[in-house]
Amino acid sequence: MSTKIIAIDGFASTGKSTLSKRLAQHLGFTYMDTGYMFRVVALQVLKNKWLEAGELNDAALASFLPELNFHWVDQEDGLKAMGANGVVYGEEIRTQEVSALVSQVAANAAVRQHLLEQQRSLAKSANVVMDGRDIGTVVFPQADLKFYLIAQAEIRAQRRFDEMQAKGLTADFDAILANVVERDHLDSTREIAPLKKADDAIEIDTSHFTVEEVFALLCKQLPTDF
Repeated sequence: MSTKIIAIDGFASTGKSTLSKRLAQHLGFTYMDTGYMFRVVALQVLKNKWLEAGELNDAALASFLPELNFHWVDQEDGLKAMGANGVVYGEEIRTQEVSALVSQVAANAAVRQHLLEQQRSLAKSANVVMDGRDIGTVVFPQADLKFYLIAQAEIRAQRRFDEMQAKGLTADFDAILANVVERDHLDSTREIAPLKKADDAIEIDTSHFTVEEVFALLCKQLPTDF
């Protein structure tokens, strides 16, 4: 079966996940949250104490990865959610501790290769909208449509701060802003699959637009056969 793929790359907290979910629902596609996948790995690193003096225990992580399998879970609303080894994770992977570790985990070669294989496998069984850092450049350079989202760091930090507070999670604006800036640097300068705009991606600055306004901009770019 030939499936369609929409890639939405960009910096943290530019609205990628919200917009990807909305676009997938609009088109009847499945939303593939690649950030979810890296966060699940980061959570396992924290749980198993595979972070020693700020360094990942590469051997332990490499040994664990073959046992980690992501899969689609059918929901009552007819949509698909992503599970990992039979578990559908929620807010436990959205904490500040996990967020602070995600970029470091994502820079690990073994993690990226394993999740790359998982992502390509999942996309074989459904039309997908995927968000991440390297979807349009590495994972699916042949994607049918590519977007690249940017926004000012302070605005992105405020968005995450508001989101965490709304969920009742502990939030410190200065710490969140520092994390956003650090993740930008790590994501853009890592040796393996750095964050960058694909040559054929459509760039959108979401700094001063509402979700509704950005969604309308995305829909204007959809091919007629979607």
